[in-house]
Amino acid sequence: MRLFLAVNLPDHVRTAMWEAAAPLRALPAPVRWVAPEALHLTLKFLGDVAEEKEASVRQRLDAAVRGARPFSMEVGGFGAFPRPHRPRVLWVGCEATPPLELLQHGVEREMLALGFPLEGRPFHPHVTLGRVRKDGPARDLAALEPTMQDLAFHDMVTVRSVDLMQSTLRPSGAEYAVRHVAVLDG
Repeated sequence: MRLFLAVNLPDHVRTAMWEAAAPLRALPAPVRWVAPEALHLTLKFLGDVAEEKEASVRQRLDAAVRGARPFSMEVGGFGAFPRPHRPRVLWVGCEATPPLELLQHGVEREMLALGFPLEGRPFHPHVTLGRVRKDGPARDLAALEPTMQDLAFHDMVTVRSVDLMQSTLRPSGAEYAVRHVAVLDG
């Protein structure tokens, strides 16, 4: 099973984010867009995990959220990795609040105990909107950066849980299913 740990967003936030990004999707850029119902904040990608290890992942995820209280964070602003003028991933940012950073650190620590390696890059919380296809011409990407600068989206999200998600790759894109919900205390 291909698994990851995520904060799923409320439907109204996903819908508003999707609508705000409509001008980007209208461009002829070679981007594979994430479906609105699949928009989420990834805390840790686990990759292929044997079914017999899922129970341990659930237990460690529950341990990672133990003692964490629900908190609010701002979601908003458009950007790209690695740089807006040479994007590979288009995203909406998430405020790196101390509770979010502590939660992500707890997830990393607990998953490390199961043998999942630490993420080698700093945590930059974001919601992926789309991934640039490698086979697309660079000239088709030129309009992305100025269009992103003209977009506006901001909302507040209350984080109440972290979900163990399964990702199934299909020709039409990834399909996600919740395997376990770890509820924050409080």
